[in-house]
Order: sequence, then C-alpha cells, then structure tokens
Amino acid sequence: MRNKKDIVEEGLLEKYLLDELTAEEVEKVELALAHDPVLKEKFQLLEADFEKMAFENAIAPPVAVKSKLITRLERSRVKTLSPNWLWIAASLAALFLLSTLWMFTNWQSTKNELNSLKNQSVVLQERLEELEENYALTNNRLQIINSPATIPFVLKGNEKAPDSRAVAFVNHTNKLVVVNPRGLPSLPKHQTYQMWSDVEGEMINMGLLPTDKDLVTLKYIDHAESLNITIEPAGGNDHPTVEQLISAVTL
Repeated sequence: MRNKKDIVEEGLLEKYLLDELTAEEVEKVELALAHDPVLKEKFQLLEADFEKMAFENAIAPPVAVKSKLITRLERSRVKTLSPNWLWIAASLAALFLLSTLWMFTNWQSTKNELNSLKNQSVVLQERLEELEENYALTNNRLQIINSPATIPFVLKGNEKAPDSRAVAFVNHTNKLVVVNPRGLPSLPKHQTYQMWSDVEGEMINMGLLPTDKDLVTLKYIDHAESLNITIEPAGGNDHPTVEQLISAVTL
C-alpha cells in the first residue's frame, strides 16, 4: 500500500479525480483512502474544491440557441396536426449535445488549470527548499566568521592587481576557511581566481574564488604558512601559475 506522503507528493489524488490512473494505481489509492482518515479528509476537500471550480467556470448555452429551437418546434406544431416526434427528439438531442460540448470544453479548461496550479506548486516547493538550503549555508558561514576562534586575513593586491582585495576567515579550531572575494576585479570568462596554501614551500590547492559570491567556503590545509591568490585558466589549475600571483598573506 502506498503511504500517504507518496500519494500526496506524486499528485495521485488529483490524478484519481481526473481518471488518469491505471487500474492498479486506482486500487492502491482507494485502499489508502479506506485506511487513512486524514488522507480521506484531504481527498474530500480536494474533491469539493474541484467540483466548485467546475461549476463556477461552467458556461450556460446561449439563450438565443434555446429560443430559436423552441420557435422551430412551435412552427412545426402549427403546420401539422400531428407533431413529428422523431424530429423533436433529434432537436432535443442536438441541444443536449451542444450543452455537453460546452461542458466538456469547460471541463478540459478546468483540468488544464488544475494541472497548471499543480505544476506551479511543485516549482514553488522546489524554490522554497533551495532558499532554505541557501539560508542554512549562509547562516553557517556567518557563525564561522563571528566565532571568537576565527581570524580574519586581508589579502591585498600586489602591483599586478593593485585594486584587488579579499578577506579570508580562518578557524584553526574547526579547520574551516571562508573567503569574501567581492573585492577582486572581474575576470574574462576564460580565467578564474584560485587560492593556495603554502606548506613548507609546496603550494596546495584550496579551491576557486568566483567573484559573484559573497562568501566562498574553501578547503582547510593543515600547517599552512601563507594564503595565496593566483589567476588561472577557467576551471582551475593543478599547480599555481606563479607569474600570475596577485596577492599573498602570511598566517
């Protein structure tokens, strides 16, 4: 038996109302409704909303069509002593068919509107989850920056980039490094900034520094003696381009 969460998230209740499920899925949904009062109540509310939407959007047949049909029936009855019941039945059937066609068209419109609302709901849910994830990440970085154990280091640009500036926040206790790269000038698309730790003369990659972010979490390197920023090809490099070193600070 499908659980309530799967049924709701996969939109099986809406598909059940729209008769879009397979026989096997129908059986599973009906079994879940029979055993889950909360799910059944949610289904009843959805069914009521759906019916309300359908009636609110229903289109009545034009008065002119009905009036013309009645006039034709009256004329026929005046001309002949015995009504042509077959013709009358056919006319009524035509009126019923016309009404049914309008109702079907309106039903399709309501169905499409419901599906559109469902898709919008999914997009909004995904956006909300993304915002919550970004908030949690930003909050974690701010806690690191504001920690008494965190030490800020300002990396000023050298003669190759005199206007550049970045701030690195290093926490040796938690072994975390967060960098604010907003002060680094923008680069062409084929280049990127990359940070390195100097450990006993060996430059170890800490990660890339995209300039479109306020805070970037980089790899913490044990026993680092300095932090260094170079300009590298897009995607980064496995070793620093020394002649493109633009900033360094001793830890």
